[in-house]
Amino acid sequence: MSWKLFSLLLEAAVTTAWISAISISAGLTLGLVICTAGFSRRTWVAGAARLYVSFFRGVPLLVQLLLVYHLLPVLGLNVSSNVAAIMALTLCSAAYQAENLKGGFLSVPNGLVEAAQMVGMTSFQRFRRIVAPVALRLTIPAIVNEAVAILHASALVSVVGVMELTKMTRDLSASTLEPLPLFLMAGAIYIAMNIVLTTAGARAERLFRLPGT
Repeated sequence: MSWKLFSLLLEAAVTTAWISAISISAGLTLGLVICTAGFSRRTWVAGAARLYVSFFRGVPLLVQLLLVYHLLPVLGLNVSSNVAAIMALTLCSAAYQAENLKGGFLSVPNGLVEAAQMVGMTSFQRFRRIVAPVALRLTIPAIVNEAVAILHASALVSVVGVMELTKMTRDLSASTLEPLPLFLMAGAIYIAMNIVLTTAGARAERLFRLPGT
């Protein structure tokens, strides 16, 4: 395989990487908001959060991508394919991250919350200083798994015209009639990106590990 083909794959891999990175970060942030809403005492807020999670976990991501891509112009939002893809990946990832974070919040020991109450912390202070930090630490492995899933799912964004790694590999295979070396190289690039994600996740897990765990 020539250097020119390899450079084209790397260029497409950069697109895959930054689309995935933005979607992962935004999905985690939105997921935290949705998770918090799910614990709201207001029935309609908690119900809306559950409905959101049910919809985006129940509808295939491919359908979500096409839905967002075609819905945005109807709403008067003329954005690029890259932006539409990021929005769809973010909305989908947020639903899964909300469930991951929910599990983390429910796993926070009651003793910590009770101790915070005894020293006079308000509900917001307990959430900010005790519940949220502990829950995030407990959820790091699940967050990393979802990040890897989004990286893999980014291969689907080609359906809305994004020239990411998988689409570039398919197009080059069709033009060169050499699919095997190209897909082997694409697979190696995906593995490299996975290693970066999982290594970062493992380091974060060690860094923020709770004492006694």
